[in-house]
Amino acid sequence: MSTLSTAFSGVFTALVTPFNENGVDYAAFDRLVESQIAAGIKGLVPVGTTGEAATLSPDEAAALVARTVKLARGRAFVLAGAGSNDTSHAIAAARACEAAGADGCLVVTPYYNRPSQAGLERHYDAIAEATHLPIMLYSVPGRCGVEIAPETAASLAQRHSNIFGIKEAGGRAERISELRAACGPDFILHSGDDALALPFMSVGALGVTSVVSNYAPKEMVALVDAWHRGDHATSLALHDQIFALAKALFIEGNPVPVKEALALRGQMSGSVRSPLAPLAIANRATLVAALDRFAGR
Repeated sequence: MSTLSTAFSGVFTALVTPFNENGVDYAAFDRLVESQIAAGIKGLVPVGTTGEAATLSPDEAAALVARTVKLARGRAFVLAGAGSNDTSHAIAAARACEAAGADGCLVVTPYYNRPSQAGLERHYDAIAEATHLPIMLYSVPGRCGVEIAPETAASLAQRHSNIFGIKEAGGRAERISELRAACGPDFILHSGDDALALPFMSVGALGVTSVVSNYAPKEMVALVDAWHRGDHATSLALHDQIFALAKALFIEGNPVPVKEALALRGQMSGSVRSPLAPLAIANRATLVAALDRFAGR
């Protein structure tokens, strides 16, 4: 198994970005990162969708990536978010991640523009040629309006040695098989959906890039580790425990519910940046009930 395959055979946490009245709450962020590493998380993903990258300034994004690298100290793989709907901005972000010492970058498809597959290839070609960092593609059509075709992923991986895998968040287990058929067994596949982590691993994904693990890192690690050691009964039991929590943490747009859950536990403020809004009162009651059931499992 390659070094990257070993690194990605586990849970990566899509880190939230805590805020306070002064901006980014770096002390709360530091505590979150340390708690993740202590729980056995294999990778940390700062400045992604869950980290509200769209509303971070370039300076804030760079500071969060550099801070994650410093805190990780080689104890976890740092896969920094470097996506944009403008290719030149994505290149600048990837170079900033490289300068900060990240181990790799996660590059989401351009949002709003809705490029063709040819446009996606041009976008990723330019980024791959601009950085030496390993690049994980990120396909999430529900947010971006465009999906990376398996053939496009295969073409990119063939041309660029630093494009090594994809975070798949299209909601269909068939995509994993389609990507494996197009890209081959060495192309790394990660589930981008907590509720589908186990089904995706059953057909070839190595792990999950998780939102739930911000709140329940030990449980997510236990689920994936059980699968990899062949204890499928334990993995299924953990999936059943986590499934309702995962659904509750997406009752509104990510990361609103997970930040509220962390706030209820006293880890940070639940603040989100506009245009996101605080969790609706009715949904808060549903979330609290799900958290209580999870805690009493």
